[in-house]
Amino acid sequence: QVHLVESGGGSVEPGGSLRLSCTASDEFPFADRCMAWFRQAPGKEREGLACSCTGGRRTRDDAIPGRVRISQDNAKNTVYLEMNSLKIEDTAMYYCAGDWNRPGLCGGEIGSAGSYQYWGRGTQVTVSS
Repeated sequence: QVHLVESGGGSVEPGGSLRLSCTASDEFPFADRCMAWFRQAPGKEREGLACSCTGGRRTRDDAIPGRVRISQDNAKNTVYLEMNSLKIEDTAMYYCAGDWNRPGLCGGEIGSAGSYQYWGRGTQVTVSS
């Protein structure tokens, strides 16, 4: 059974930075999968931020240009989301999602939340002064 576990959330002041981690279980190897980061603020829809497939061979992280970057450590089966210049409106629950690699996923766009079948429980990011 595939498991995704996020970590790295917390409270940060405006202008600060965070790096979120998502570690996948061994049943979900990097060579065969796509991983994505989404966030959801109270009262808002889940928003795609970045995605990466097959260990970084195909990525998109242009949802928030210049402030979000996705990276991976394939040896650790982990995907990261680096965020900088954080704003109060970045406050949200951040989720890691995944699915098996297939054409069209994480290609021209990150994909909707419904495009990914595996989800972590999320990690809260709160930006406040």
